[in-house]
Amino acid sequence: MFDIGLQELVLIFVIALLVFGPKNLPQLGRSMGRAMREFRRASDEFRTTIETNLQMNEPDPPPATTTTTTEAVPTASPLAPAEALPDSVLDPLATSDGVAVVEPPPGEPYLAQRGGRLFHGRDCGWVRKIPEAERVYFKQVSEAKDAGFMTCPSCEPWEPA
Repeated sequence: MFDIGLQELVLIFVIALLVFGPKNLPQLGRSMGRAMREFRRASDEFRTTIETNLQMNEPDPPPATTTTTTEAVPTASPLAPAEALPDSVLDPLATSDGVAVVEPPPGEPYLAQRGGRLFHGRDCGWVRKIPEAERVYFKQVSEAKDAGFMTCPSCEPWEPA
């Protein structure tokens, strides 16, 4: 490691023996061993944390089974004028103040982002950051886990028994 041979090691041991004395040397060795062990444990934990975070940011291939539901939007018949239909039928995402509202389909309380690693509950703050086109909905936690997603550490979605 540091290219310390047997002669250098004996010299270091003799100097330590002279400086600290024979009574304190075993105690010094124990404290050095504990410090080395704690340092090694902390560095291993730091390394695994970094590796985990780097792997979370890598895009995964999209899950093989994705279920999407589409709702039929009634359109105006050729015989009826378009003005006869209310605005909410023509544009289901429009509201009275002109701001688009995107609501997840009812009955699907869990969702994830395509290519992501985490799935969230519907009320999680991270859900707002997922574009509607990239959302994948799940009805049960087990479906999301089977598709390869992990639980969000912020909202920790779970199913009541």
